Amino acid sequence: MYNLAFDTTAASCSIALMQDDKLLSKYSQAMDFGQAEVLIPEINRLMKEENLSFDDLDMITVCTGPGSFTGVRSGISAARAFGVAKPKIQICGINAFDAYMASFAQAPEEAGYYNVVLIETKRDDFYYQIFDENLKSLTAPGAGLREDIISRLRDKKVSMIGDGVERFLMTPSGLSLHVIKSEPYLPIENLGLKGYMQFLRKTIDFPKPLYLRAPDVCLKK
Repeated sequence: MYNLAFDTTAASCSIALMQDDKLLSKYSQAMDFGQAEVLIPEINRLMKEENLSFDDLDMITVCTGPGSFTGVRSGISAARAFGVAKPKIQICGINAFDAYMASFAQAPEEAGYYNVVLIETKRDDFYYQIFDENLKSLTAPGAGLREDIISRLRDKKVSMIGDGVERFLMTPSGLSLHVIKSEPYLPIENLGLKGYMQFLRKTIDFPKPLYLRAPDVCLKK
């Protein structure tokens, strides 16, 4: 089956074209703004390079957040639009925490007693979720300050992954660190793989946005 996965939730636009669990081609570009304008042209380019048309797609996997309010909505809206245009296509939503954690699932030796995904918010806090040594969630997705997160991770080996890891570790944490994986943005092939696994398990979750805070708004001056 052909699976198109994409993410516009954070500071990048990332796309993967996959056949089952095999990555055929991908595009990732760091950007703070403009992901929605880049997404469709780059999808078209990747599909042309693989000699595929829209009718060849069996599945769309989209990242549901967390991230910017506009980025989350842009990606999910695009995925749902594909579903309207082709009703038989499978539309799957995967959140960024589960997609990041797929890296440790593929390399179990890198997992610690605690495994934490840290996602950049560009504020004082971080989006985060903590998983146990079996990669089962210990906390719900949330937003928290650095010291509050550290207090949950003391006295055991900790593995970290995400685009927020670099800022989190800019000053000593006092934690027993096992593996550190500082990613510039979500590994998009992980998103596609998680979607494919949900397809095999018949547990596909229709995309719903994962918002962990209200959108930023301000009055024009």
